[in-house]
Amino acid sequence: MPTEAHLDVLARNIQSPFPRLRALLEGIAPGASAIDMTIGEPRHAPPALMMQKLVEASAEFGKYPPIIGTPELRQAIAHWIGRRYGLVGRIDPESHVHPLCGSREGLFSAMFPAIDRRARLEKPAALIPNPFYQAYIAATLAAGAEPIFLPAHRRTGFLPDLDRLEADGELLERTVACYLCSPSNPQGAVASADYLERAIRLARCHDIMLFADECYSEIYPSEPPPGALQVALERTGSLDNVIVFNSLSKRSNLAGLRSGFCAGDPAFIKRLAQFRNVAAPQMPIPIMAASTAIWSEESHVVESRRLYQQKFTMAREILGNRLPGGGPQGGFFLWLDVSRIGGGEQASVTLWQRSGVRVLPGAYLTHASGEAEDAGRDYVRIALVHDLATTEEALRRLSVVVE
Repeated sequence: MPTEAHLDVLARNIQSPFPRLRALLEGIAPGASAIDMTIGEPRHAPPALMMQKLVEASAEFGKYPPIIGTPELRQAIAHWIGRRYGLVGRIDPESHVHPLCGSREGLFSAMFPAIDRRARLEKPAALIPNPFYQAYIAATLAAGAEPIFLPAHRRTGFLPDLDRLEADGELLERTVACYLCSPSNPQGAVASADYLERAIRLARCHDIMLFADECYSEIYPSEPPPGALQVALERTGSLDNVIVFNSLSKRSNLAGLRSGFCAGDPAFIKRLAQFRNVAAPQMPIPIMAASTAIWSEESHVVESRRLYQQKFTMAREILGNRLPGGGPQGGFFLWLDVSRIGGGEQASVTLWQRSGVRVLPGAYLTHASGEAEDAGRDYVRIALVHDLATTEEALRRLSVVVE
Protein backbone atom coordinates (compact mmCIF):
# COMPACT_ATOMS: atom_id res chain seq x y z
CA MET A 1 0.00 0.00 0.00
CA PRO A 2 1.14 3.61 -0.51
CA THR A 3 3.09 5.19 2.35
CA GLU A 4 1.62 8.03 4.40
CA ALA A 5 4.04 10.50 2.83
CA HIS A 6 3.11 9.29 -0.65
CA LEU A 7 -0.59 9.65 0.08
CA ASP A 8 0.00 13.19 1.35
CA VAL A 9 1.64 14.12 -1.94
CA LEU A 10 -1.11 12.44 -3.94
CA ALA A 11 -3.86 14.13 -1.93
CA ARG A 12 -2.67 17.46 -3.29
CA ASN A 13 -3.12 16.11 -6.80
CA ILE A 14 -6.71 14.91 -6.43
CA GLN A 15 -8.06 18.34 -5.62
CA SER A 16 -9.74 20.17 -8.45
CA PRO A 17 -7.31 22.37 -10.40
CA PHE A 18 -9.76 25.28 -10.47
CA PRO A 19 -9.49 26.32 -6.78
CA ARG A 20 -5.70 26.26 -7.25
CA LEU A 21 -6.04 28.61 -10.19
CA ARG A 22 -8.33 30.94 -8.24
CA ALA A 23 -5.71 31.12 -5.47
CA LEU A 24 -2.96 31.80 -8.03
CA LEU A 25 -4.84 34.73 -9.60
CA GLU A 26 -6.40 36.10 -6.41
CA GLY A 27 -6.07 39.86 -6.20
CA ILE A 28 -4.74 40.20 -9.76
CA ALA A 29 -6.86 42.32 -12.09
CA PRO A 30 -7.39 41.14 -15.68
CA GLY A 31 -5.78 43.26 -18.37
CA ALA A 32 -8.94 43.28 -20.50
CA SER A 33 -12.50 41.99 -20.36
CA ALA A 34 -12.28 38.47 -18.95
CA ILE A 35 -12.55 35.39 -21.15
CA ASP A 36 -12.45 32.09 -19.25
CA MET A 37 -10.93 29.25 -21.28
CA THR A 38 -10.17 26.91 -18.39
CA ILE A 39 -13.21 24.64 -18.05
CA GLY A 40 -14.03 21.93 -20.58
CA GLU A 41 -17.73 22.72 -20.54
CA PRO A 42 -19.25 22.62 -24.05
CA ARG A 43 -21.14 25.78 -25.01
CA HIS A 44 -22.64 24.61 -28.32
CA ALA A 45 -26.39 24.14 -28.51
CA PRO A 46 -27.68 20.86 -27.04
CA PRO A 47 -30.05 18.74 -29.17
CA ALA A 48 -33.52 20.31 -29.36
CA LEU A 49 -35.29 17.00 -28.70
CA MET A 50 -33.89 16.71 -25.16
CA MET A 51 -36.54 18.82 -23.39
CA GLN A 52 -39.36 17.20 -25.35
CA LYS A 53 -38.28 13.72 -24.22
CA LEU A 54 -37.80 14.83 -20.61
CA VAL A 55 -41.29 16.32 -20.49
CA GLU A 56 -42.89 13.29 -22.12
CA ALA A 57 -41.36 11.01 -19.48
CA SER A 58 -41.62 13.40 -16.51
CA ALA A 59 -44.12 11.21 -14.63
CA GLU A 60 -41.36 8.59 -14.33
CA PHE A 61 -39.48 10.80 -11.86
CA GLY A 62 -41.73 9.19 -9.26
CA LYS A 63 -40.21 5.74 -9.79
CA TYR A 64 -36.96 4.17 -8.65
CA PRO A 65 -34.81 3.68 -11.75
CA PRO A 66 -33.17 0.34 -12.51
CA ILE A 67 -29.39 0.49 -12.05
CA ILE A 68 -28.89 -1.32 -15.36
CA GLY A 69 -31.00 1.21 -17.24
CA THR A 70 -33.98 0.57 -19.46
CA PRO A 71 -33.78 -1.96 -22.30
CA GLU A 72 -34.40 0.91 -24.74
CA LEU A 73 -31.40 2.87 -23.47
CA ARG A 74 -29.05 -0.11 -23.56
CA GLN A 75 -30.25 -0.88 -27.09
CA ALA A 76 -29.69 2.72 -28.24
CA ILE A 77 -26.15 2.72 -26.82
CA ALA A 78 -25.35 -0.64 -28.41
CA HIS A 79 -26.66 0.59 -31.75
CA TRP A 80 -24.60 3.79 -31.48
CA ILE A 81 -21.42 1.82 -30.78
CA GLY A 82 -22.24 -0.42 -33.73
CA ARG A 83 -22.75 2.49 -36.12
CA ARG A 84 -19.81 4.54 -34.89
CA TYR A 85 -17.20 1.77 -34.90
CA GLY A 86 -18.43 -0.60 -37.60
CA LEU A 87 -19.60 -3.17 -35.05
CA VAL A 88 -23.26 -3.48 -36.03
CA GLY A 89 -24.77 -6.54 -34.38
CA ARG A 90 -21.64 -7.31 -32.34
CA ILE A 91 -22.47 -5.36 -29.18
CA ASP A 92 -25.00 -7.12 -26.95
CA PRO A 93 -27.11 -4.56 -25.07
CA GLU A 94 -27.83 -7.08 -22.32
CA SER A 95 -24.30 -8.18 -21.43
CA HIS A 96 -21.91 -5.61 -22.96
CA VAL A 97 -23.52 -2.27 -21.98
CA HIS A 98 -24.07 -0.57 -18.63
CA PRO A 99 -25.49 3.00 -18.32
CA LEU A 100 -23.77 5.47 -15.96
CA CYS A 101 -24.54 8.81 -14.35
CA GLY A 102 -21.84 10.39 -16.48
CA SER A 103 -18.53 8.78 -17.39
CA ARG A 104 -16.74 10.21 -14.32
CA GLU A 105 -18.92 8.23 -11.95
CA GLY A 106 -18.18 5.06 -13.88
CA LEU A 107 -14.44 5.71 -14.08
CA PHE A 108 -14.47 6.00 -10.29
CA SER A 109 -16.78 3.06 -9.55
CA ALA A 110 -14.98 0.64 -11.85
CA MET A 111 -11.81 0.61 -9.77
CA PHE A 112 -13.52 -1.26 -6.92
CA PRO A 113 -14.50 -4.40 -8.87
CA ALA A 114 -11.14 -4.18 -10.66
CA ILE A 115 -9.39 -4.67 -7.33
CA ASP A 116 -11.93 -7.23 -6.13
CA ARG A 117 -11.28 -9.53 -9.11
CA ARG A 118 -7.57 -9.60 -8.11
CA ALA A 119 -8.23 -9.74 -4.37
CA ARG A 120 -5.15 -11.86 -3.58
CA LEU A 121 -2.71 -9.13 -4.59
CA GLU A 122 -0.90 -7.59 -1.62
CA LYS A 123 0.11 -4.32 -3.30
CA PRO A 124 -2.42 -3.63 -6.07
CA ALA A 125 -1.51 -0.81 -8.44
CA ALA A 126 -3.36 1.24 -11.04
CA LEU A 127 -1.67 2.89 -14.01
CA ILE A 128 -2.57 6.52 -14.68
CA PRO A 129 -1.45 8.67 -17.64
CA ASN A 130 0.34 11.85 -16.61
CA PRO A 131 -1.19 14.44 -17.26
CA PHE A 132 -4.36 12.93 -15.86
CA TYR A 133 -8.02 13.35 -15.00
CA GLN A 134 -8.31 13.68 -11.21
CA ALA A 135 -11.07 11.04 -11.00
CA TYR A 136 -8.49 8.35 -11.88
CA ILE A 137 -6.41 9.13 -8.79
CA ALA A 138 -9.41 9.56 -6.51
CA ALA A 139 -10.74 6.15 -7.54
CA THR A 140 -7.38 4.47 -7.10
CA LEU A 141 -6.80 5.84 -3.61
CA ALA A 142 -10.39 5.27 -2.46
CA ALA A 143 -10.25 1.64 -3.56
CA GLY A 144 -6.93 1.04 -1.82
CA ALA A 145 -4.52 0.75 -4.75
CA GLU A 146 -1.27 2.56 -5.46
CA PRO A 147 -1.35 5.10 -8.31
CA ILE A 148 1.53 4.68 -10.75
CA PHE A 149 1.98 7.62 -13.11
CA LEU A 150 2.94 7.01 -16.73
CA PRO A 151 4.53 10.09 -18.35
CA ALA A 152 2.73 11.20 -21.51
CA HIS A 153 4.83 14.03 -22.88
CA ARG A 154 6.11 15.19 -26.24
CA ARG A 155 8.79 12.47 -26.43
CA THR A 156 6.16 9.72 -26.06
CA GLY A 157 3.67 11.27 -28.47
CA PHE A 158 1.61 12.51 -25.49
CA LEU A 159 0.56 8.92 -24.68
CA PRO A 160 2.10 6.48 -22.16
CA ASP A 161 5.21 4.69 -23.43
CA LEU A 162 4.20 1.03 -23.85
CA ASP A 163 7.79 -0.08 -24.46
CA ARG A 164 8.83 1.21 -21.08
CA LEU A 165 5.73 -0.22 -19.42
CA GLU A 166 6.16 -3.66 -20.96
CA ALA A 167 9.71 -3.83 -19.59
CA ASP A 168 8.47 -3.54 -15.99
CA GLY A 169 7.07 -7.02 -15.46
CA GLU A 170 7.04 -6.71 -11.67
CA LEU A 171 4.76 -3.67 -11.85
CA LEU A 172 2.46 -5.26 -14.42
CA GLU A 173 1.99 -8.36 -12.27
CA ARG A 174 0.49 -6.26 -9.46
CA THR A 175 -1.51 -3.91 -11.69
CA VAL A 176 -5.29 -4.29 -11.54
CA ALA A 177 -6.28 -1.54 -13.98
CA CYS A 178 -4.82 0.86 -16.53
CA TYR A 179 -6.55 4.11 -17.42
CA LEU A 180 -6.05 5.27 -21.00
CA CYS A 181 -7.64 8.43 -22.37
CA SER A 182 -7.95 8.82 -26.15
CA PRO A 183 -8.35 11.50 -27.40
CA SER A 184 -6.31 12.52 -24.40
CA ASN A 185 -7.14 15.30 -21.98
CA PRO A 186 -5.41 17.76 -22.16
CA GLN A 187 -2.99 17.00 -25.00
CA GLY A 188 -5.50 15.92 -27.67
CA ALA A 189 -3.43 12.87 -28.70
CA VAL A 190 -5.19 9.92 -30.33
CA ALA A 191 -4.12 6.33 -29.75
CA SER A 192 -3.79 4.51 -33.07
CA ALA A 193 -5.40 1.12 -33.67
CA ASP A 194 -1.94 -0.47 -33.40
CA TYR A 195 -1.33 1.26 -30.06
CA LEU A 196 -4.71 0.14 -28.74
CA GLU A 197 -4.16 -3.43 -29.88
CA ARG A 198 -0.83 -3.56 -28.10
CA ALA A 199 -2.34 -2.09 -24.92
CA ILE A 200 -5.15 -4.66 -25.03
CA ARG A 201 -2.80 -7.60 -25.50
CA LEU A 202 -0.54 -6.31 -22.73
CA ALA A 203 -3.52 -6.01 -20.39
CA ARG A 204 -4.68 -9.55 -21.13
CA CYS A 205 -1.20 -10.98 -20.70
CA HIS A 206 -1.15 -9.69 -17.11
CA ASP A 207 -4.91 -9.86 -16.40
CA ILE A 208 -5.24 -6.07 -16.14
CA MET A 209 -8.49 -4.23 -16.82
CA LEU A 210 -7.96 -1.62 -19.53
CA PHE A 211 -10.23 1.36 -18.83
CA ALA A 212 -10.45 3.36 -22.06
CA ASP A 213 -11.80 6.85 -21.41
CA GLU A 214 -13.24 7.89 -24.80
CA CYS A 215 -15.44 10.81 -23.78
CA TYR A 216 -13.85 13.09 -26.44
CA SER A 217 -14.25 10.53 -29.22
CA GLU A 218 -16.73 12.59 -31.28
CA ILE A 219 -14.67 15.81 -31.42
CA TYR A 220 -11.94 15.64 -34.02
CA PRO A 221 -10.57 17.80 -36.86
CA SER A 222 -10.62 15.21 -39.66
CA GLU A 223 -10.45 11.44 -39.05
CA PRO A 224 -12.59 9.79 -36.32
CA PRO A 225 -10.40 8.23 -33.62
CA PRO A 226 -10.42 4.43 -33.39
CA GLY A 227 -12.04 2.92 -30.31
CA ALA A 228 -10.88 0.21 -27.94
CA LEU A 229 -13.98 -1.96 -28.49
CA GLN A 230 -13.52 -1.71 -32.23
CA VAL A 231 -9.89 -2.79 -32.05
CA ALA A 232 -10.61 -5.53 -29.50
CA LEU A 233 -13.28 -7.17 -31.65
CA GLU A 234 -11.76 -6.61 -35.09
CA ARG A 235 -8.21 -7.64 -34.19
CA THR A 236 -8.64 -10.10 -31.34
CA GLY A 237 -12.26 -11.26 -31.59
CA SER A 238 -12.88 -10.68 -27.89
CA LEU A 239 -13.82 -7.93 -25.41
CA ASP A 240 -11.99 -9.56 -22.50
CA ASN A 241 -10.26 -7.08 -20.15
CA VAL A 242 -11.53 -4.04 -22.07
CA ILE A 243 -14.04 -1.46 -20.82
CA VAL A 244 -14.71 1.84 -22.58
CA PHE A 245 -16.37 4.88 -21.02
CA ASN A 246 -18.27 7.56 -22.90
CA SER A 247 -21.04 10.08 -22.28
CA LEU A 248 -23.32 12.71 -23.75
CA SER A 249 -21.41 15.53 -22.03
CA LYS A 250 -18.96 16.29 -24.85
CA ARG A 251 -20.66 14.47 -27.75
CA SER A 252 -24.00 16.23 -27.33
CA ASN A 253 -23.08 19.32 -25.24
CA LEU A 254 -25.02 17.95 -22.25
CA ALA A 255 -22.55 18.04 -19.37
CA GLY A 256 -25.36 18.76 -16.91
CA LEU A 257 -27.48 15.77 -17.93
CA ARG A 258 -25.05 13.33 -16.26
CA SER A 259 -25.65 10.54 -18.73
CA GLY A 260 -23.04 8.11 -19.95
CA PHE A 261 -22.17 4.44 -20.29
CA CYS A 262 -19.47 1.85 -20.08
CA ALA A 263 -19.27 -1.14 -22.39
CA GLY A 264 -17.06 -4.16 -22.97
CA ASP A 265 -15.99 -7.29 -21.11
CA PRO A 266 -19.30 -8.94 -20.07
CA ALA A 267 -17.86 -10.58 -16.95
CA PHE A 268 -16.61 -7.23 -15.68
CA ILE A 269 -19.84 -5.46 -16.65
CA LYS A 270 -21.69 -7.95 -14.44
CA ARG A 271 -19.34 -7.28 -11.51
CA LEU A 272 -19.65 -3.53 -11.95
CA ALA A 273 -23.45 -3.70 -12.08
CA GLN A 274 -23.47 -5.60 -8.77
CA PHE A 275 -21.22 -2.99 -7.16
CA ARG A 276 -23.13 -0.01 -8.53
CA ASN A 277 -26.44 -1.51 -7.44
CA VAL A 278 -25.51 -0.79 -3.81
CA ALA A 279 -22.95 2.01 -4.11
CA ALA A 280 -23.76 4.29 -7.04
CA PRO A 281 -26.54 6.64 -8.18
CA GLN A 282 -29.19 5.57 -10.67
CA MET A 283 -29.97 7.61 -13.75
CA PRO A 284 -33.57 8.92 -13.49
CA ILE A 285 -35.94 7.28 -15.96
CA PRO A 286 -36.82 10.54 -17.78
CA ILE A 287 -33.09 11.14 -18.35
CA MET A 288 -32.84 7.59 -19.69
CA ALA A 289 -35.68 8.39 -22.09
CA ALA A 290 -33.98 11.56 -23.30
CA SER A 291 -30.62 9.78 -23.56
CA THR A 292 -32.17 7.01 -25.64
CA ALA A 293 -33.32 9.56 -28.19
CA ILE A 294 -30.05 11.52 -28.14
CA TRP A 295 -27.80 8.50 -28.73
CA SER A 296 -30.01 7.73 -31.72
CA GLU A 297 -29.67 11.20 -33.29
CA GLU A 298 -26.47 12.28 -35.03
CA SER A 299 -27.13 15.55 -36.87
CA HIS A 300 -26.48 17.71 -33.80
CA VAL A 301 -23.14 15.93 -33.32
CA VAL A 302 -22.12 16.65 -36.90
CA GLU A 303 -22.99 20.35 -36.51
CA SER A 304 -21.12 20.65 -33.22
CA ARG A 305 -18.07 18.96 -34.72
CA ARG A 306 -18.16 21.40 -37.65
CA LEU A 307 -17.95 24.31 -35.20
CA TYR A 308 -15.00 22.73 -33.40
CA GLN A 309 -13.27 22.15 -36.72
CA GLN A 310 -13.60 25.86 -37.48
CA LYS A 311 -11.99 26.64 -34.14
CA PHE A 312 -9.15 24.17 -34.77
CA THR A 313 -8.45 25.94 -38.08
CA MET A 314 -8.60 29.33 -36.39
CA ALA A 315 -6.15 28.21 -33.69
CA ARG A 316 -3.66 26.95 -36.28
CA GLU A 317 -3.86 30.22 -38.22
CA ILE A 318 -3.41 32.42 -35.15
CA LEU A 319 -0.96 30.39 -33.04
CA GLY A 320 0.87 28.62 -35.86
CA ASN A 321 3.83 26.45 -34.93
CA ARG A 322 3.27 26.95 -31.21
CA LEU A 323 0.77 24.08 -31.38
CA PRO A 324 2.48 20.66 -31.18
CA GLY A 325 1.71 18.68 -34.31
CA GLY A 326 -0.41 21.50 -35.67
CA GLY A 327 -3.01 21.16 -32.92
CA PRO A 328 -5.01 18.39 -31.27
CA GLN A 329 -5.98 15.19 -33.07
CA GLY A 330 -9.13 15.08 -30.97
CA GLY A 331 -10.91 16.76 -28.09
CA PHE A 332 -11.31 20.52 -27.73
CA PHE A 333 -8.25 21.53 -25.72
CA LEU A 334 -5.07 23.24 -26.84
CA TRP A 335 -1.96 22.09 -24.97
CA LEU A 336 0.24 25.15 -25.48
CA ASP A 337 3.95 25.24 -24.71
CA VAL A 338 4.59 28.50 -22.84
CA SER A 339 8.11 27.75 -21.59
CA ARG A 340 9.34 30.95 -23.27
CA ILE A 341 7.24 33.05 -20.91
CA GLY A 342 8.03 31.24 -17.69
CA GLY A 343 6.08 27.99 -17.87
CA GLY A 344 2.46 27.22 -17.06
CA GLU A 345 1.91 29.01 -13.75
CA GLN A 346 3.81 32.17 -14.67
CA ALA A 347 2.20 32.25 -18.12
CA SER A 348 -1.27 31.93 -16.58
CA VAL A 349 -0.61 34.98 -14.44
CA THR A 350 0.93 36.92 -17.33
CA LEU A 351 -1.89 36.08 -19.74
CA TRP A 352 -4.48 37.13 -17.18
CA GLN A 353 -2.68 40.37 -16.34
CA ARG A 354 -2.01 41.38 -19.91
CA SER A 355 -4.88 39.93 -21.93
CA GLY A 356 -7.71 39.02 -19.54
CA VAL A 357 -7.66 35.41 -20.82
CA ARG A 358 -7.89 32.79 -18.11
CA VAL A 359 -6.07 29.51 -18.86
CA LEU A 360 -5.14 26.51 -16.73
CA PRO A 361 -1.52 25.72 -15.79
CA GLY A 362 -0.49 22.29 -17.03
CA ALA A 363 1.17 21.55 -13.69
CA TYR A 364 -2.30 21.44 -12.12
CA LEU A 365 -3.07 18.39 -14.27
CA THR A 366 0.10 16.44 -13.54
CA HIS A 367 1.81 14.64 -10.70
CA ALA A 368 5.14 16.40 -10.29
CA SER A 369 8.04 14.13 -9.40
CA GLY A 370 11.19 13.62 -11.41
CA GLU A 371 10.54 13.03 -15.08
CA ALA A 372 6.80 13.31 -14.59
CA GLU A 373 7.16 16.97 -13.64
CA ASP A 374 8.12 17.81 -17.23
CA ALA A 375 4.79 16.51 -18.50
CA GLY A 376 2.89 19.67 -17.57
CA ARG A 377 4.96 22.43 -16.07
CA ASP A 378 5.76 24.14 -19.40
CA TYR A 379 2.18 24.06 -20.70
CA VAL A 380 -1.21 25.65 -20.30
CA ARG A 381 -4.53 24.08 -21.21
CA ILE A 382 -6.94 26.16 -23.29
CA ALA A 383 -10.55 25.04 -23.80
CA LEU A 384 -12.04 25.94 -27.20
CA VAL A 385 -15.62 25.83 -25.97
CA HIS A 386 -16.85 29.37 -26.64
CA ASP A 387 -18.57 30.66 -29.77
CA LEU A 388 -16.39 31.47 -32.78
CA ALA A 389 -16.15 35.22 -32.16
CA THR A 390 -15.17 34.84 -28.50
CA THR A 391 -12.68 32.12 -29.34
CA GLU A 392 -11.04 34.25 -32.02
CA GLU A 393 -10.78 37.24 -29.69
CA ALA A 394 -9.19 35.11 -26.96
CA LEU A 395 -6.71 33.45 -29.34
CA ARG A 396 -5.62 36.78 -30.80
CA ARG A 397 -5.03 38.22 -27.34
CA LEU A 398 -3.07 35.11 -26.40
CA SER A 399 -0.92 35.26 -29.52
CA VAL A 400 0.22 38.81 -28.73
CA VAL A 401 1.43 37.77 -25.29
CA VAL A 402 3.06 34.44 -26.15
CA GLU A 403 4.96 35.99 -29.02
